[in-house]
Amino acid sequence: MLIITRKKGESLMIGDDIEITVSKLDDGSVKLGIKAPKDVTILRKELYEAIKEENKEAMNFDINLLKNIF
Repeated sequence: MLIITRKKGESLMIGDDIEITVSKLDDGSVKLGIKAPKDVTILRKELYEAIKEENKEAMNFDINLLKNIF
């Protein structure tokens, strides 16, 4: 993992088109501004993990249930 120190108002770049700026510092939290192309999905990690888990669960279904429909 790369660790980078930034102050309020400072940014870092990921590639040529993603910019992350520190916009606010509070007790124990940081508010980030992110500029990225519209086709780049940006999610908080906990939401990403929840979606990933839901997708895994959705793949585990009983194929015999489909046979009952048709």
